[in-house]
Amino acid sequence: MTDLLSATDRAAGPGPTGVPSFAVISGEQVKKALEGSEKQLVELVEATYRLHGAGDSVNPPSYFLRFPDRPTARIIALPASIGGSVHVDGLKWISSFPENVKEGLPRASAVLILNDHDTGYPFACLESSIISATRTAASAALAADWLSRNRPRPRRVGFCGTGLIARYIHTFLARTGWTFDAIGVHDLSADSAEGFCGYLRESGAEEPVTVHDSAESLIRSSDLVVFATVAGRPHVTVPGWFAHNPLVLHVSLRDLAPEVLLASANFVDDVEHCLKAETSPHLAEQRTGSRDFLNGTLNDVMLGRAAPPQDQPVIFSPFGLGVLDLAVGKYVYDQVARAGQLRIVEDFFHDLRRYG
Repeated sequence: MTDLLSATDRAAGPGPTGVPSFAVISGEQVKKALEGSEKQLVELVEATYRLHGAGDSVNPPSYFLRFPDRPTARIIALPASIGGSVHVDGLKWISSFPENVKEGLPRASAVLILNDHDTGYPFACLESSIISATRTAASAALAADWLSRNRPRPRRVGFCGTGLIARYIHTFLARTGWTFDAIGVHDLSADSAEGFCGYLRESGAEEPVTVHDSAESLIRSSDLVVFATVAGRPHVTVPGWFAHNPLVLHVSLRDLAPEVLLASANFVDDVEHCLKAETSPHLAEQRTGSRDFLNGTLNDVMLGRAAPPQDQPVIFSPFGLGVLDLAVGKYVYDQVARAGQLRIVEDFFHDLRRYG
């Protein structure tokens, strides 16, 4: 593997007559490329949602690889293609193995493959757990902004689930101008809750932090509720807990029972993707036999075609689109290339002559 390839070298190929190159971008490089760019990344995610809403993307259903001997584990393939200035195809391959946490490893691991638009050749493999967390957090911060524009701005935030995703969401909220009067924390693991509190202290958060012993207590005391758990089925079943009409970022998708959604205004990132795989919105559709409980997509809100009401809880349930991973991944690639720090795998592609 060679050490570096300049951005100008990459710009010259791959092409029909050029020799395709293939770079590997490490997690350390990804983190460095993304650090401190939260505002730009939220803008990038917004632009990507708009491209997707306008039809300038291909985002087929995700494929779930499940295992009879490991029922809690899964690996998901998210193929996608995005146009606009990103103009790239690719695939995210992300695993979720909750048992990893017991061994001190993160639950999720991922890689992202970027393919050249013109030749189809893959030109980069990126460590993608950070990219996945980043696009999830940027999407959540974007939704929090748009869904609170005609409602009172939330002043008390609560995190139900305190792992990597919760940490990234808090970082994106804090670095895109959100301030709160109080922060609430709830996790079934006391160690995780304490670890998140430690992160808050180290990040410089000045708000008072309360660790809640139940989801009910957290929800009732929060105007903005972030669900970032590993729940496989609904565990929050009482609509009355949301009687104060909070804004809910239902990032983990399977925390809320159908009756909670049916008593709320519901927005998703993509209808077809979100109403699958036993997500809470999917269960609500199965319960009612229709999709009438949906108020629209986040893109509908951004275009003024839908608006969140003030007299109901508002729930945003994002499935997470592969086009977002591509957009963030290409951003990382371009940053690393401009810095002249691409690590190229020499001779990755072999026997490029059609007839030998």
